Amino acid sequence: MSPIRARHRDGNVRVRVARHSDQDALVAIERTVWTGQSGFPSVIQASSLPGVGFFSEANPPQIHLVAELDAAVVGYIRLKPPTPLPENAHVLHVSGLAVRPDARRRGVAAALMAAAEPFARNCGAVKISLRVLSTNAPAIALYEGLGYAREGVLRDEFIIDGRYVDDVMMAK
Repeated sequence: MSPIRARHRDGNVRVRVARHSDQDALVAIERTVWTGQSGFPSVIQASSLPGVGFFSEANPPQIHLVAELDAAVVGYIRLKPPTPLPENAHVLHVSGLAVRPDARRRGVAAALMAAAEPFARNCGAVKISLRVLSTNAPAIALYEGLGYAREGVLRDEFIIDGRYVDDVMMAK
């Protein structure tokens, strides 16, 4: 995939496939972005442990796209099959999307989501699915604005900060 460039009011967003050399920047993003609204306390705790890396055998660089804003890595999207079943091979799932807080509201998440579509097609997928917490209104608004439709809601799927939270399933 050749890099995708998008011009935004605060600079240039460039989206490309991740490289091993992005590891430190991505770990730093993981340690700053997750909150009770956007993620899970268990993920927050795990990402703050010393020596924890971003890439793994299950999550290699080539399933990630990273966004650069003015040459700095400021966000990522992870796209992988939702299941190992060949009957489900036409779908890629967004299993992670994060943007550094200081780069938000500058088109980074939208650029990552836009780049996900040709990336998915290059992988043979015709559908992109995702799940988002019902408490994450900005993410839901972004996805809906990009043409993603709600396909279902898993009521009370999680308990976060002592509250039941729905999991919204969306796809395009």
